[in-house]
Amino acid sequence: MRTIISIGLISLVSLGTMAQSKRTVSFGITGGVNLSNINGKTATGAQLDNKLRTGFNAGLNAQIPLSNGFYLQPGVEYRQKGSEFRNGGELVLGYIDIPVTFVYKPSLGTGAVVLGFGPYLGLGVHGKVIDANGSERKVQFRNTYSVSEAEDVQFKRIDAGANFMAGYEFSNRISAMLNTQLGLVNINPETNIPGDETRYRNTSFGLSLGYRFN
Repeated sequence: MRTIISIGLISLVSLGTMAQSKRTVSFGITGGVNLSNINGKTATGAQLDNKLRTGFNAGLNAQIPLSNGFYLQPGVEYRQKGSEFRNGGELVLGYIDIPVTFVYKPSLGTGAVVLGFGPYLGLGVHGKVIDANGSERKVQFRNTYSVSEAEDVQFKRIDAGANFMAGYEFSNRISAMLNTQLGLVNINPETNIPGDETRYRNTSFGLSLGYRFN
C-alpha cells in the first residue's frame, strides 16, 4: 500500500517539472463506460453473488517518455464503481483514482498499439445504496466498523490495486482502449467481530475513448 501511494504521489508532484523539461511530454483526456462489481466474501465466508453495474469514467493523464516506445503515464480520473444486487437495488461508489501506468506503444499502420499496466490508488468520495423499493442510504467511509452506526453502509475510503489497458491510438491522436482494474485491498472496515470473514474488493472493466494533445 505504501509503495502504491508513494509511486502515485511522486509521479504527480514531478509531472509539472518534467513537462517543462521534456518537449515530448503529451497530455490526454479520456472518458468512457465501465462495468464494475464488488467481489469477495460475506461475514459467514460465502462468496458474494452480485451483478455488474454500469457506470462511467473520465480523466486526464500525461505520457512521459522513458525510452524508445516506452512511457510512464500518471493520471487522475473519476470512476464510478459498485454493483447491482440480485434481489434488486444497487450500490453506487464514486472514486478519484490515481493510476500510474507503464505504457508500451509500438507503431502499427498509421497509428500505434497501446499496452499498459501499473498500480492505482483510489479515494472514495461518495456513495449510496439504493434499495429495491427505491429508498436511498448514504455510504459512510471509515477504516473501523462503527457498531453505533450499524444501520449505515460502511466502507474504507482507500482502494488500491492493479490497472491494465490495451488499445489503439490512431494517427489523428484519438484512441480506443479496453481497461481493467483489479482491486487488491479489502475495502470493508476492520471489525472486532469474532469469525467475521467479510472481504470486499472492487473490480471493473470497460471501454474508453481518448484524445492526446501534443
